Amino acid sequence: MDGEGTRTGDRARFEALVLPHLPAAYNLARWLTRNDHDARDVVQEAFLRAFRAFHGFRGIEARPWLLAIVRNSGYTWLRARRGFNAAAALQDDDLSDDTGRADLLDPAEVLSRAQDPARVHRALEAVPLRFREALVLRELEELSYREIATVLAVPIGTVMSRLARGRALLALELTGPNP
Repeated sequence: MDGEGTRTGDRARFEALVLPHLPAAYNLARWLTRNDHDARDVVQEAFLRAFRAFHGFRGIEARPWLLAIVRNSGYTWLRARRGFNAAAALQDDDLSDDTGRADLLDPAEVLSRAQDPARVHRALEAVPLRFREALVLRELEELSYREIATVLAVPIGTVMSRLARGRALLALELTGPNP
């Protein structure tokens, strides 16, 4: 097969395996950038990167692979345009919030607040990035812990910790005063 045939084959395979995950890619980019227009830019860049690297893709599941590229593209975009410091934003030590209070929350109250999608959206926006991205990947995109670990490039234990912490912070946000 000549070089052009290989590219055509890669393109068809890319379209079949990766394009179905465009909504998930956009969703992650939107939660990272907090802006629809910026999310579109990030997704476009991520898909270009993914297509260029697709010849080396040997996995079965393209979704975690693509979302890792979207995440990295998002951080690159944020760093270039907003001076974003991913290392500081994603650091897990010295977490001095009071998520321990989440054990005292009334589950019925949390559930009733969660019925308002706009309120949940605002609450999720308030959760720090390292927890928000884990929550988005698990609760909105329904990735497994292993897939999240792949996307975030962290051990599964860290995924579990971030999800527990993120859920507690989300619950605190949801039970706070209604804006």
